[in-house]
Amino acid sequence: MATAAKKITLSASRDIPFNKLVLSQSNVRRIKAGVSIEDLAEDIARRGLLQNLNVRPVVDADGKETGMFEVPAGGRRFRALELLAKKKRLARAAPVHCNVRAADSDISAEEDSLAENVQRAALHPLDQFRAFQTFRDQGMSEEDIAARFFVSVNTVKQRLKLASVSEKLLDLYAEDSMTLDQLMAFTVSTDHARQEQVWEAIEHSWSKEPYQIRRMLTENTVRSSDRRVCFVTIEAYEEAGGTVLRDLFQDDDGGWIEDVALLERLVGEKLTAEAETIAEEGWKWISVAADFPYGHTNGLRALTGTPVDLTDEERATREALREEFDRLEAEYAEADELPDEVDERLGEIEVALDAFEDRPKQYDPAEIGRAGAFVSIRHDGQLSVERGYVRPEDEVPEGDDDAGRDGDAGTDPGAVQRTVISVGGEAEQQDEEDDAIKPLPERLVIELTAHRSLALRDALASNPSVAMTALIHKLVRDAFQHVSTPGCLEASVRQVYFPVQGNDLKDSAAAKTVDDRHEAWKADLPLGDDEALWAKIDGLDDASRMALLAHCVSFGVNALYEKANPYGAGPSTRGVQQRIHEADRLARAVGLDMVEIGWRPTVDNYFGRVTKPRILEAVREAKGEETAQLIGHLKKPDMAKEAERLLADSGWLPEPLRLPAIDDGTTPDAEGDDPEALPAFLSDEDDDEEEPVDEPQTVAAE
Repeated sequence: MATAAKKITLSASRDIPFNKLVLSQSNVRRIKAGVSIEDLAEDIARRGLLQNLNVRPVVDADGKETGMFEVPAGGRRFRALELLAKKKRLARAAPVHCNVRAADSDISAEEDSLAENVQRAALHPLDQFRAFQTFRDQGMSEEDIAARFFVSVNTVKQRLKLASVSEKLLDLYAEDSMTLDQLMAFTVSTDHARQEQVWEAIEHSWSKEPYQIRRMLTENTVRSSDRRVCFVTIEAYEEAGGTVLRDLFQDDDGGWIEDVALLERLVGEKLTAEAETIAEEGWKWISVAADFPYGHTNGLRALTGTPVDLTDEERATREALREEFDRLEAEYAEADELPDEVDERLGEIEVALDAFEDRPKQYDPAEIGRAGAFVSIRHDGQLSVERGYVRPEDEVPEGDDDAGRDGDAGTDPGAVQRTVISVGGEAEQQDEEDDAIKPLPERLVIELTAHRSLALRDALASNPSVAMTALIHKLVRDAFQHVSTPGCLEASVRQVYFPVQGNDLKDSAAAKTVDDRHEAWKADLPLGDDEALWAKIDGLDDASRMALLAHCVSFGVNALYEKANPYGAGPSTRGVQQRIHEADRLARAVGLDMVEIGWRPTVDNYFGRVTKPRILEAVREAKGEETAQLIGHLKKPDMAKEAERLLADSGWLPEPLRLPAIDDGTTPDAEGDDPEALPAFLSDEDDDEEEPVDEPQTVAAE
């Protein structure tokens, strides 16, 4: 017959007056952790004691019970009750629910204390996220939840955001198939389908970093720091019904604009409204675009306007500001550090004084009738208005000074033609799966050599000696050799416009330096009076004349690659070869280094435009074969992004941008040279072959 299992006996439970309890020295918890005693006391005051104290009788030296009880398990709850009693929110003799262990138990007080803490199962974070969501669904505000559980409102928002992620992903997190950092990255988007699509794309990838998840979820959005967003403002975008994706777990620089089409519409509407206001000034045409390419005013005559004079009130204000500025500077001249309010005031005065210098200009009304303006957005999101440009077709014919004074015949002089320009990018070619390294795409080579041409202009303008040598060399060839093939330096000088260019050309360091130098010379020269201009140039010292010559000569630099036309229209193969050869020599002479001037390979300007073998070749050259193998399995878009990251500070350059080595002394004109020869990266006859489309990728936005 089986022996019946012995039944266990639970410790007795009873209410004990609080003043009969003392904290046991056998409590194993020594380090503070978890909710503070103050917060726990507030929670007990609101909810009562949810868990009994574990106590045992205190005995004297003879082993007799004294009527007092020690608390080895539940010390934090005891201290919270003690705090409430000190604040007279709890009566000293208030009954406390306790589980009483026998004084002669063979289980020690330390064991009870340790077991209560060790055997406790912590709440899974997801359970807490979902509990907060339940409270929110029941009508509690985020502030109420934060107050009841003694956390910040931002913490509540973060946990509610985590609970809003796709249930499929939450289940993966609950099963430890996804880390908390990864789950936090998914909160950037509210689109559950897109969240699941991104996870499926990276689930079996070697790289599942949170930054990559955020990047994939926001790849079809626009940063709130974008010039277009700054122009229309986040508030206007949200008021129009647009949504902003935000990251509550790290600095997101204001978030991401999700509805790009809405943003473009708002930008167009606001620019058009600004253009309509400017049209009231009487301009013949206004060209509107969010951004114009570098050199968009090439071929147009710029009107010389006269700054509007200051009024007596404005002069008085300017003088008062100058006096205040001088007084503050003198007062704090000996101070090691300016007080914040003084520093702020000095900054305000500087801005105000600069505004007085940047005066609007007045133009001849007759010229306004045939001139126009460009309306766009500056890099900082402010409106940019470039007034006073005359197109060649609107110029007054020589000998007909009165023509066009009152506008074109049959045209209302007040009418304004508004043209909104949309600049569309060329579709990127998809990569092919074979391992053959194809030539660089023709358009990419043109864009890269445009970068090089502009950098050469800047470098040549900074080296008057080389500029003089180049100019004399060109003139000697023309005078003694009667060379008809145009070379790298077009010494007319006729500025060369770049018909094909990347979006980043106008923001390059070389473009800014060239423009700043040009504006400085323009401000110093009396361009409106030809006699005065001659006298000004004639009076310059030698160094200034050489610097001005170098600046003007630099605008003739043409290091562009162009596809030769076999039918005679445009440059010949020999002409392009001669141009590239001379550009190489000029680059060596000025020591041009595209890395030093700030060019870096990115997805937009290189990696997204070439085949996968080309990307791997670049990584292999810069980082070695082992690094190239690490990204060899990736799809083209991911491979391009990883290559941009890996080569950001490597100093690697594509072939068209490298400083060429000194050749063997031969030139394209030397006898025996192949007139059709071109650099290796241009010489493949399959240059125009369209690359096959890659397989559909789940990471692409639908």
